[in-house]
Amino acid sequence: MLMEIKQGENRFFIGEGSAFKAEITFIQQNDTLVIDHTFVDPSLRGEGIAKQLVNKVVDYARQENKKILPVCSYARVVMERDKSMHDVLKK
Repeated sequence: MLMEIKQGENRFFIGEGSAFKAEITFIQQNDTLVIDHTFVDPSLRGEGIAKQLVNKVVDYARQENKKILPVCSYARVVMERDKSMHDVLKK
């Protein structure tokens, strides 16, 4: 399922403002984006939304020439398993 993913301050999300249905948040530390949280509402789970959110941060990191340090366990597993994301994965 493809849904509109919006960009906010240090996050990408689906929904409106504080009534979001899914989000991924990160902290910018110099040349690194630290992904600290991923959330998908139970009504949207199993649709690949969380992976789409990780992809958005990866695309953003590439555009901004930054690396990603995924401290969120979901984002870490996705990025470690997907070799196409290793170019932005901070080791």
